[in-house]
Amino acid sequence: MFFLFATRTNISKKRVLLYGAGELGFVVKRVIMSDPRYGFHVSGFIDDDKSKQGKKINGIVVYSPSALSTEFIEKNRIDSLVFAIKSLSIDKKSSIIRKAVNLGLEVLDTPEVDKWVSGQLRLPQLRRVDLEDLLGRDPIKLNINLIKEGLSDKTIMITGAAGSIGSEIARQLTSFHCERVILVDQAETPLFFLQNELKEKFLDIRFRILPADVTNKARMEQIFKEYRPHIVFHAAAYKHVSLMEENPHEAIRVNVGGTRIVTDLSVSYGVEKFVMISTDKSVNPSSVMGASKRLCENVVQSVAQEGGHNTQFIITRFGNVIGSNGSVIPIFARQIESGGPVTVTHPEVYRYFMTIPEACQLVLEAGFMGQGGEIYVFDMGQQVKIADLAKAMIKLSGFIPDKDIRIEYIGLRPGEKLYEELVTDHEKTIPTHHEKIRKALVEEIDGELVLEKIDTLLTDLYSLSNMEVVNLMKDLIPEYHTTNGNFKFNQKAV
Repeated sequence: MFFLFATRTNISKKRVLLYGAGELGFVVKRVIMSDPRYGFHVSGFIDDDKSKQGKKINGIVVYSPSALSTEFIEKNRIDSLVFAIKSLSIDKKSSIIRKAVNLGLEVLDTPEVDKWVSGQLRLPQLRRVDLEDLLGRDPIKLNINLIKEGLSDKTIMITGAAGSIGSEIARQLTSFHCERVILVDQAETPLFFLQNELKEKFLDIRFRILPADVTNKARMEQIFKEYRPHIVFHAAAYKHVSLMEENPHEAIRVNVGGTRIVTDLSVSYGVEKFVMISTDKSVNPSSVMGASKRLCENVVQSVAQEGGHNTQFIITRFGNVIGSNGSVIPIFARQIESGGPVTVTHPEVYRYFMTIPEACQLVLEAGFMGQGGEIYVFDMGQQVKIADLAKAMIKLSGFIPDKDIRIEYIGLRPGEKLYEELVTDHEKTIPTHHEKIRKALVEEIDGELVLEKIDTLLTDLYSLSNMEVVNLMKDLIPEYHTTNGNFKFNQKAV
């Protein structure tokens, strides 16, 4: 997204500081100074080692991290900071990046040694840090043995396989010894691109690419009957809040109806484990999309309560993922690329974020942690202010917010909240053996009654007006409320 080669062809020198005065710092310094084509000048090292601070190495002064100050940067006309250090915690690196970006510096990173060209570092390999670096997410520690045992020699089905989450789960499954992986999606073109990627990158013949609509029961039953999946990851859903606010029938048909069909078929064909991908927008929902996903959770919980089957039903709930299709981050990136403005709905909107790979790793972990009936909530870290995110992305791109690129506030969209939640007012969470996964202690529901009402809603769906659909959703989800959408009503006391 923001990966750019660090090139400079004009005569003026770009003055840089190297963070790290160790072995890697010397390598980066030598590479920078040996190639005049790029116009870099090393103005100093920064190092945390107090024994090095104040000394000169090869004629270059080593400074303490306090050099990252407005006074020092302006006095020495520093343009860039280059990370040239191996052992730096993610939190600390993120903090340094934020400080440097706020000082107006271009921030570059040195790739890991195993990514150097033929064992040699080349200047074009230095890259601008990106948003993931700025957010500073710790790597996920997985119980690989648990996941490996759960996936070994199994047939896996992924619905919504061409989407951001579904496709990443598919990529991660290439590391395990699955028997077959069935990729189901109605989006033909993204499915075609995923097929090509899997063939080119992974040379994997275990994948079956199946164009199919999860709301087409006959087609889905044909797939279940032929492939007999042991494990289903259900990621198929409409997810765009503003679009579903205008089309509540489709939110119910696809999200709720699709989940109803796939859960029933999972029971009928003896699926061992069913893992649903949910969202923080299902919690105290303020939008049609969020309410529809809450109903999906209710369907899964209700089917899990039914007797006469051995399928383990598990729900995973998390917030926004960085770079997902149609999310705010790629939208901001396109707006910055075109010169702005960057449009933010409200100056006080906050959201949770995690990367797509870490979300999918936690889905796999939670899937094999659960024994059936659980809702697992992922630790998303601190909520991020979207206005600050926009400013950071503008700075990471080398521009000054509201000078080079304007930020424009356009008002909350229908159904949009100022902030998201991961549990309802009536839910508590307890820890699991994984530090980033908590189990929600959910309210008991009358599963039989819930399924009866949902089936009636699905049967009558297209004979109902938009408002009638929403009122029936409200009847099923008392905490559903909205004050800025097309369907304005306040939350009633429950």
